[in-house]
Amino acid sequence: MSGHSKWSTIKRKKGALDAKRGKIFSRIVKEIQMAVKEGGASPDGNPRLRLAIQNAKGANMPKDNVDRAINKASNEAANLQEVTYEGYAHGGVAIFIECLTDNPQRTVSNIRAIYNKRGGTLGTNGSLRFVFHRKGVFTVPKANLDPETFELEMIDAGVEDIELGEDTFIITTAVENFGKIHKKLEEMHVKVENAELQRIAVETKKLDVDAARKVLRLIEEFEEIEDVQYVYHNLEMTDELAAALEAE
Repeated sequence: MSGHSKWSTIKRKKGALDAKRGKIFSRIVKEIQMAVKEGGASPDGNPRLRLAIQNAKGANMPKDNVDRAINKASNEAANLQEVTYEGYAHGGVAIFIECLTDNPQRTVSNIRAIYNKRGGTLGTNGSLRFVFHRKGVFTVPKANLDPETFELEMIDAGVEDIELGEDTFIITTAVENFGKIHKKLEEMHVKVENAELQRIAVETKKLDVDAARKVLRLIEEFEEIEDVQYVYHNLEMTDELAAALEAE
């Protein structure tokens, strides 16, 4: 899991792979809309909506934006669909893309065009089922938490892994324990910066810096597509690559 943590740190510092604030807000708005479509506009009875609102707060999204997204969701979310695309980038790096779209044909056309431009292949769904495991991931600011006490509490609660970054804890748990850990953090009155289900690579792929940069450019272009919510990959964040990104 160390590579996962290192990627998170680089992404927060540089804003490289999730870049613009507007893109983050757009992603959250779509998640709110999908949550309302599935479970209604009341956060009390809609866990997915509660989580989306919490992540909006963690991203410092204005409350007016959140309220507006909920109010407009019944109309704008009507045609939204969750779709995923799986493929391989340069050097055999696995790429898993999650989207929320009202036009899957447009979305897959945009994704295929980037593969054609940057190299790689779009595969069939299910081809990466052994490459990624779905996990619950929580990002918690260190703030005034005592690291040792907090880690013991989380271990007792049944988390799989805890990593201490420069200013956050990154907590990983099995999907079936996601709600349990979320509730535990609420009971402890611990602020959660972000909580979501992610696809974590079982094994990573190591490339030299130049080859890795080609993959990163591909990932960045995927993330700029409006319909794309998340892009997961198994490119290893080597010390050399991390240093090169930090130096940019």
